[in-house]
Amino acid sequence: MQSKPLPHVAYFCMEYALQSDFKMYAGGLGILAGDYLKGAKDHKFPIVGIGLKWKQGYTDQRISPDGKPVDTYPIYEYPFLQDTGVTVSVTIRKREVKCKVWLCDKFRNAPLYLLDTDVQGNEDNWITGQLYGWFGEERIAQEMVLGIGGVKALRALKIPIDVYHFNEGHALFAGFELVREKMEKGKPFEKALADSRDEIVFTTHTPVVQGNESHYLDRLLYMGADNGVFTKQQLKKLGGAPFNMTVGALRLSRKANAVAQLHAETANKMWKDVKDRAEIIGITNAIHIPTWVDRRIIKAAKDNSSNIWRLHQQNKKKLLDFVYQRTGVRLKRDALLLGFSRRAVPYKRSDFIFSDRSKIDKLFKSGKLQIIFSGKAHPLDDGGKRIVANIVALTKKYPGSVVFLENYDMTIGSMLVRGSDVWLNNPRRPQEASGTSGMKAAMNGVLNLSILDGWWPEACQHGVNGWQIGGGYENKNEKKLDAHDQKAFYKVLLNEVLPTYYEDKEHWVEMMKQSTLTTHKEFAVKRMLEEYYQQLYIKR
Repeated sequence: MQSKPLPHVAYFCMEYALQSDFKMYAGGLGILAGDYLKGAKDHKFPIVGIGLKWKQGYTDQRISPDGKPVDTYPIYEYPFLQDTGVTVSVTIRKREVKCKVWLCDKFRNAPLYLLDTDVQGNEDNWITGQLYGWFGEERIAQEMVLGIGGVKALRALKIPIDVYHFNEGHALFAGFELVREKMEKGKPFEKALADSRDEIVFTTHTPVVQGNESHYLDRLLYMGADNGVFTKQQLKKLGGAPFNMTVGALRLSRKANAVAQLHAETANKMWKDVKDRAEIIGITNAIHIPTWVDRRIIKAAKDNSSNIWRLHQQNKKKLLDFVYQRTGVRLKRDALLLGFSRRAVPYKRSDFIFSDRSKIDKLFKSGKLQIIFSGKAHPLDDGGKRIVANIVALTKKYPGSVVFLENYDMTIGSMLVRGSDVWLNNPRRPQEASGTSGMKAAMNGVLNLSILDGWWPEACQHGVNGWQIGGGYENKNEKKLDAHDQKAFYKVLLNEVLPTYYEDKEHWVEMMKQSTLTTHKEFAVKRMLEEYYQQLYIKR
């Protein structure tokens, strides 16, 4: 890095995964944000995080006796959070909403300030209740607290900021507050908008247009999200009608990034018709090694030690014991074990391995092939819940070989990426933005078996450090894409993965070493943070 002082960054995100029982996260977005803040602390980058203090967190999703996911919402208390003594106000639906500001720096993370509307006297104390809960108006209210309230909190805390980093479009209203501040000081709207844009950078994650959040203009105005500075026409010019939060963020930032190199290509194609938007570059996600990786594995790989196999077997035993404690199922230690942990949505194709039962039925019934699934469906996503229920049904069909771990969290994720033999990933390309769980597995000597999507095209050396499924084939016709990928998947699983595991242990162990050696630096959070500074934060 250069010698002059680095810019101070405020990082805005709806969720942060810092520790399993700190329920401020839902999934991959929060995992990235948590690793980012931990990396900032480790490597002394001048970064603070801004988020919301969720009273009920995301859903605790349990499996009912009939095999269907059921959402529950416990109330959580966190006595370790520090009261900053600061309260700010955000005007929502013409009512003043007080937001208490808490500090979290318990988990070796850069300072994280969390806004909380569960304050005595607030009629709208529910706003910071459920992460991603409820519908349109409630989501807008949450995003107003994050964005507008977040900037106000920084001012009240007297924290100087040079760059405002929006991790996804949820934080867009922070830009509206920056515009309001400048207009209050006498700048005309267009100048305030331009000067605010110069302070903002943006990370986009969702590689499907329909997955990017939008709101009716009338609803934004009714909620007061315009922040008293945007007319309806100005809002339309910024984000369209309906107002797309990603489009608005792309137009209100000086530079943007996608979260893998392939994702950058996808994002630029997706938003090619958006005029006056920020350039989208690729900065591939990365992980916080102390949180996710058994450092003994990295050392064994560096030492070219066959001890890596013994260490992996220890981690596998821990995973199998964990599974037994949670489910009562005793998996085999000497049989090939696949790990699959994803949010339950159709494009991730959770049960893809079962798409041709004739090819794998005997393998699962004999116990030669085993798989552990985990993941949640969004509480409002009935389709996702059907996917979970289908996987649960498969555990009944293949008892002793197929397991589903309910209520996915960081604890389950950490066990899986250390103890599986193979990390399975089979999304429809190019719909995977990044996929950091595969990085964690790779560094732990767990071999990736993956579609060439997200981060994997940057790392894959087929047959050397893992395997690719297919050759990067894409087709908008999902049936044709699925048929192509199915053929490619079974070919590599049956002809390469299984024979290597059972017949060529020496090569398998060498692949484990290469998996670790080829990923532990390139996909560590330090590299990602340095690229953020070099390519996003520092103006050229």
